[in-house]
Amino acid sequence: MLEPTADEIRDWGNSVIQLMVDYLGDLRDRRVYRQMSSREIREKLDPALPTKGISFDGLLKVFRENIIPFSRQNAHPRMFGYVQSPGIPIAAFADLLASTLNANLTVWRSAPAPVELERLTIDWIRQILGFNAEAGGLFVSGGSMANLAAIAAARQAKDFSSSRLRMYASSATHFSIAKAAALLGIGRENVRLVAVDERFKIRTDDLVAKITTDLEAGLLPFCVVANAGTVDTGAVDPLAEIREIADRFQLWMHVDGSYGAFAILAESARRLFGGIEQADSIALDPHKWLYLPVDVGCVIYRDPEIARAAFAHEADYTRMFGEKADEAFAFWDYGPELSRRFRALKVWMLLKGVGLESLSEAIESNLACARYLESMVRASDDFEMLAPVQLSIFCFRHVPAQLTHESPEAIDAFNERLLVALQRDGSSYLSNATLAGRFALRGCVLNYRTTLHDMEILLDDLRRVARLLLTSA
Repeated sequence: MLEPTADEIRDWGNSVIQLMVDYLGDLRDRRVYRQMSSREIREKLDPALPTKGISFDGLLKVFRENIIPFSRQNAHPRMFGYVQSPGIPIAAFADLLASTLNANLTVWRSAPAPVELERLTIDWIRQILGFNAEAGGLFVSGGSMANLAAIAAARQAKDFSSSRLRMYASSATHFSIAKAAALLGIGRENVRLVAVDERFKIRTDDLVAKITTDLEAGLLPFCVVANAGTVDTGAVDPLAEIREIADRFQLWMHVDGSYGAFAILAESARRLFGGIEQADSIALDPHKWLYLPVDVGCVIYRDPEIARAAFAHEADYTRMFGEKADEAFAFWDYGPELSRRFRALKVWMLLKGVGLESLSEAIESNLACARYLESMVRASDDFEMLAPVQLSIFCFRHVPAQLTHESPEAIDAFNERLLVALQRDGSSYLSNATLAGRFALRGCVLNYRTTLHDMEILLDDLRRVARLLLTSA
C-alpha cells in the first residue's frame, strides 16, 4: 500500500533496526566475499513483473536471505579492496531521515533549512582544509563528479578554445580526470600525463618541461591536477611546489583529494598536505575517509564566482522574484546537477555527532594499520613491498621460497592467481595495482573497525591460500 498506518510504519522501522543490529553485530563472523555467479543470484530473485504487492516482512526476507549474503561486505574490517568506506550507523539513519523529508536542494526556496545546513557543512570542510573564507562549494555524487565540476570551472577561468587547451596530471592520477576532459570537449588527448618519481609523486621537472614544450608549440596550458592521495599507492604530490608552478604559468591548480585529503585531520599525516589550501579547487569524498555511505562527494572552489560563470543558466521556470541575496541562492549555479538529494544531512550528523577528535583518532588508527602491515612485510622473507606506505594504502606481493628464483613474469602470474583465490576464500579482500610494470596486491585501510590484528590475519590468509595454490599446481 502507498499509505501505511502509523502502527505499520512503526513496526517496519523496528524490523529494519533489528535487521541492522543483527547485521552489524555479527559482521566479523561473515565472509568479506562469497563466491557466486550472476545466474545464481538471478535464480533467487522472482523475475516476474509484480502486479500485486507483498508484505513488508516479505520484502525484508528477500533482503535478508538473498541480498545480504550475495553482496560484498564493505563494512567488514578486512575489506581492503579499492577505497571503500564501511559506512556508519548514524549516517544510515541520516539517509533514512533525508529520504523521509525528501528535500530537493536546488535553490534556497525549495529547501530553506537543508540548503542552509549544506552551506554550513561545506564551510566546516573549508575550515578543515584551511581554505580562504570566501571559498565555497557543494556536495555532489562523488569524486568523479567533483573533478568534472572543478575542471569545468578551470576551463571557464581561461575561456579559450578547447581544441588548444592542455591540462596536466601525473600518470598515477585517477581516470576520472581524463574522462572529465572528454566529457567537457577538451579531449583525452589534451591531458598530458607527467612522469612520477620512485615514491609515485609527480615529477615537477617533467611538469615544467611539458608545459614549456606545449607553450612553444602554440598550445594553451590551463590546468594542473595534483593528487592528495592517489588511489593506487596513496601518494601525495608536492602541493606547494605545484602551486608555484601553476602561478608561474598562470594555471588553475586543482587537487584531487577524493581519497586522501581528509587525512589532514591526522596529526601524523598533516605535513603531507602543506599547500592544499592554496588550490583553486579541490575534489573530496566524504563517503571515503569520513566513513560515510555512498553517495556524497564534494567540490570546493577558491573563487565560487568562477564556477557560477561556468554553470549558471537562466530559464523562465527557474526565475525568482522578490528574494534577497541569501534567499536567492541556487546550488544549480555552482554544479552540473539540478535535482539534488539531501546529502549534507549525513555529513552534518557525522561531524556534529562524532566530532573531529574522534575522526582524527580513527584516521590515525587506519594509518597505523597500514604502517604495521608495511613493517611486517619488510621483516618477512616471503613478502615484498612494491611502494612505500604514505597514507593507508599498501602495495606488496607474495614471493614464497618456491618462487624466489622464478622470473618477474612468473611471480606476477602467481600473485594474480593468489588475489583471485584470496577474494574467493572470503576471510580478507584485496584489490590490485600495476606499479613499474609489476603486478601488486593492493589494500586500503579505510575502516574504523580495522585493528592491527586484522593486518596479521591478512598475511596469514595470504600464506594459507598460497600454500593451497602451490600444492595444487
